[in-house]
Amino acid sequence: MPSAPTFWNDFYTNNTWSHEHGTVGRHLVTEVTHLNPGTALDLGCGEGSDAIWLAQQGWHVLAVDAAETALDRAREHAAALGLDQSIQFAQCDLAVDFPRGQYDLVSAQYLHSPVAQPGERERILHRATQAVAPNGHLLVVSHWTVSSWHPKMPNASQAAHLTLPSPQENRAALQLADGQWEILRDELADFEQIGPEGQREVRQDHVLHVRRLS
Repeated sequence: MPSAPTFWNDFYTNNTWSHEHGTVGRHLVTEVTHLNPGTALDLGCGEGSDAIWLAQQGWHVLAVDAAETALDRAREHAAALGLDQSIQFAQCDLAVDFPRGQYDLVSAQYLHSPVAQPGERERILHRATQAVAPNGHLLVVSHWTVSSWHPKMPNASQAAHLTLPSPQENRAALQLADGQWEILRDELADFEQIGPEGQREVRQDHVLHVRRLS
């Protein structure tokens, strides 16, 4: 099994994801638009669409990803929009290292990987809770169903290792201490998605939005 940087660099070499297939994550917009901008940590930022949108709303963003290929595209896009001073893009394998500090918003959008080791995603999400500042927010969005045109993995054996977590597994991974967190949203969200050839499918995502109280 390849390392995360190797796998995701290969993935982005063969797929132009953010700019070709969509814009900012719809759930991020819904959950964050009303928040006062501050500091944000974008985990698994890919080609930077979410980080760029956050910067456009006034956030100062640290955006990390395992794939330098994706980060190069993200930096180029941010610079073209004059946002390179508001976003720091950094290569980071979250299974090995995790950004230091605390943030007003931690965003983990579709943090799924077919090369993750058992328990790896859960450890990353639990670590994400520790990166949330007091009164800050954590937004975890996960696929529950995927579209038929979702990008194919580089090979079938890697695709077979990609399992989608249940809402219960997402909640359990955070290990939220009683009395220290407020659950703002925890539900499966239906929405219609339009594919690259105009095809329409209804998908579901699990949206988990919590706020640290102390």
